[in-house]
Amino acid sequence: MKYPFEERLKILKSYLSGLTCEDITGKYGVNKSDLFVWVARYQKYGDDGLMRHPYTRANYAVRKQIVKEHLEESVSLTEISAKHGIARSAVSRWCKIAREQGYQALSEFKHRGRPPKDMGRPKKQAPQTEIEILRERVKDLEAENALLKKVKALVKERDARLKRTGQKPSRD
Repeated sequence: MKYPFEERLKILKSYLSGLTCEDITGKYGVNKSDLFVWVARYQKYGDDGLMRHPYTRANYAVRKQIVKEHLEESVSLTEISAKHGIARSAVSRWCKIAREQGYQALSEFKHRGRPPKDMGRPKKQAPQTEIEILRERVKDLEAENALLKKVKALVKERDARLKRTGQKPSRD
């Protein structure tokens, strides 16, 4: 859940005033790990640490450095998240990839989620030979013929339905 700046600050102040983590999670419904990230960012950057910042994309070098910090220097995920402004879950995922497949796998990062749609029709290749041109023309005429047959059948069906209800079919 996303919390506005004022609410985050209120939650953080209540934590710093002495409320336990369990009290805050029960009272405000805040995730425990989110609270710790807010605390770390607040201690490092003050009020600015609680503000929303634009998304930054980490390249291979940054990912590698962050993962090395966690795996080799034993810096906690919360501290890394606060320091670099990157989601704790992303850092955790990178560490898992590095442990299982090595640091090189961080450079071959795949985009998550649905692939972008290719908008529009694919471009048609211009037919090369006369036979291909004629085949394309026949294909277009067959499609047009099938469409006209379908329209004729739908009109006939509509007229029959109107006739059954006692209405007169249109002349169009």
